[in-house]
Amino acid sequence: MLDWAKIVRNEEFEALLTSRVKDYYLADTQCPLIYEPSGQDFLSPCLAEADLMRRVMSKKDYSLWLKAFFPNLTENTSGWLLPAPLTDKTDGKLAHLDGLNISRAWMIEGIMQALPDNDTRAPVLEEALKAHREAGLSAVFGDMHYMGSHWLGSFASYLETKRGLN
Repeated sequence: MLDWAKIVRNEEFEALLTSRVKDYYLADTQCPLIYEPSGQDFLSPCLAEADLMRRVMSKKDYSLWLKAFFPNLTENTSGWLLPAPLTDKTDGKLAHLDGLNISRAWMIEGIMQALPDNDTRAPVLEEALKAHREAGLSAVFGDMHYMGSHWLGSFASYLETKRGLN
């Protein structure tokens, strides 16, 4: 909705959304990535919130908010967020994990875009982005089953066209 409001220049709706987003999420800290994935997620609640917040904050404010939201991001320079493994492409719920990897990639890319130049978190995020992009897109272009093939292309299109980026 926020992207739409900006595109059509509906400033009143954009202001309302921005206000509500900040009311709901500005005080959030220490998002529990350890809870992800639940086994059938196709979106990451933590990354989705971080991706949303970058749309309503200045780079400086966002950088500070993200430090509190993901305080351990730079402690482990490898494996901060690993792609979700998919064990059975024929299982309709497990197939969501391929979508999770793709959506994580586009959200990480959005987070990276909102950081100041030369931010120390960029290498860790870049590593996670590459791993999720590779895992997710290999599911789209690899051995597919109907459980993923009927919808993963839309996620891949969003990632590849960079629709959510400025």
